[in-house]
Amino acid sequence: MEIAILALGCFWGPEIKFNKFNGVVNTEVGYCGGNNKNTNYKEVCTGKTNHAEVVRVEFDSSIISYEDLLNYFFEIHDPTTANRQGPDIGTQYRSEIFYSNNEQKEIAENVLKKFDKKYKGKIVTNISEIKNYCKAEDYHQKYLEKKF
Repeated sequence: MEIAILALGCFWGPEIKFNKFNGVVNTEVGYCGGNNKNTNYKEVCTGKTNHAEVVRVEFDSSIISYEDLLNYFFEIHDPTTANRQGPDIGTQYRSEIFYSNNEQKEIAENVLKKFDKKYKGKIVTNISEIKNYCKAEDYHQKYLEKKF
């Protein structure tokens, strides 16, 4: 199994979409790219942690490739708006691909170049090494309890 960590706005919608994708074994929402190993929804919303809301996608590479996941990533969100997806505004809603190794980095760079041509140079998606990923357990619980 392989892992992809992708930031494309509020994590709930994308998590549902990736979870239905053939070859995806598991998904979870979390935060990545920030200053600390652990954070929570309230802290991330301040914009001071530098974390992005992300979907962690565990996938079977014999069924779906990392490249196919990234193609889908670019198709299901607007990669031309900085720190925004729809009504959600803030650095935590940025478009970013977090890679775990050089192979993923190279694939991400190639897919980004392809879509940047399609969007006439307007892609603002970042490509970064995975840094300080943590699961969004606190928000999941509040969501389930409808107390947020």
